[in-house]
Amino acid sequence: MDFLHTYAVIMAGGGGTRLWPVSRKESPKQLLPLLGQETLFQSTVNRLKNLFPPERILVVTVEEQAREMKNQAPDIPEENYLIEPAPRGTASVVGLAAMVVQKRDPKASMAILPSDHFIRNVDLFHYLLKAAFEVAEDQYLVTLGITPTMPSTAYGYIQQGMPVDGDYKYPVYTVKSFKEKPNEETAQQLLRKGDHSWNSGMFIWRTDVIMNEIHKQMPGLGSALDEIRAVWGTDRQAEVLNTVWPNLKNETVDYGIMEKAERVAVLPAGGLGWSDVGSWSSLFEVLLPDMNGNIATNAALHLAHDTHNTLIYGGGERLIVTIGVDDMVIVDSGDALLICKTDQSQRVKEVVEHLKKHRQVTFL
Repeated sequence: MDFLHTYAVIMAGGGGTRLWPVSRKESPKQLLPLLGQETLFQSTVNRLKNLFPPERILVVTVEEQAREMKNQAPDIPEENYLIEPAPRGTASVVGLAAMVVQKRDPKASMAILPSDHFIRNVDLFHYLLKAAFEVAEDQYLVTLGITPTMPSTAYGYIQQGMPVDGDYKYPVYTVKSFKEKPNEETAQQLLRKGDHSWNSGMFIWRTDVIMNEIHKQMPGLGSALDEIRAVWGTDRQAEVLNTVWPNLKNETVDYGIMEKAERVAVLPAGGLGWSDVGSWSSLFEVLLPDMNGNIATNAALHLAHDTHNTLIYGGGERLIVTIGVDDMVIVDSGDALLICKTDQSQRVKEVVEHLKKHRQVTFL
């Protein structure tokens, strides 16, 4: 296969509300150094560098995040930052990127990748992407599934069907069904079945194939993209984009396209060391704890006395002391302090919704 026509598109407009109070509207999680020196966005860009030159890496984001992203990844050309006038779900992100890439290179295939994921095994990730591009050449919409390590309720699931015929480098299966985030009992059943992967939100396809699917399944989005394409690169680009975009339906690519498409394939991936860093408890999966299972990160000064399996984040020069504490998350952002049980960390989103409802915008 000719990899000169492969592109990477980074979806980078989200907010990461489950990582409040550190992840805020002005400083979302992908722009923060949550796991070390690099931000999650920088790690995503650097992970792609040996596969794609900077001119074939595109970023779809919103205006308020674009400037900082350009600072963090200066090698990516200015014109490769595609600015959404307003968030309208991942289907519109995919459509805009596919339209721009196809206009630039009619033979293009592209990988759609979230900006805020952690992947430990980069070599395997590269191998999987190359294999996925080869499957996509046969007009499949390809997704990378993550082999489950536990019955998680935080992810959607993909059920694999029969093996896909073809001389591919990696096992490939048809997709039997997509499932929403399950409850605990259902998650355990899916894990026992052994034919389900976590939905990673990573997709690979030819631009002509995904554009055909958009026109077929989301004709409103398809016609909007045709309208934008007609003026792309002219002095009317911003005007038409800002007029058309707010009227788009807010839809995910999973629900809007993938669940109804006919030629969908999944590569189930074990051993990637993957995390979507979707909650404070997920940091236990990617950072190395001490002998008592504790993690102190981001300049946290932590004196742990009779403390186990506890995460301390931030605090700056302030000493944080814990005594007789187990299975806790403590996050100090300077103007807000979060304390919760580790197994309750997914509920941080509820706090953000409360703050929005009561218009406590200082903390958002």
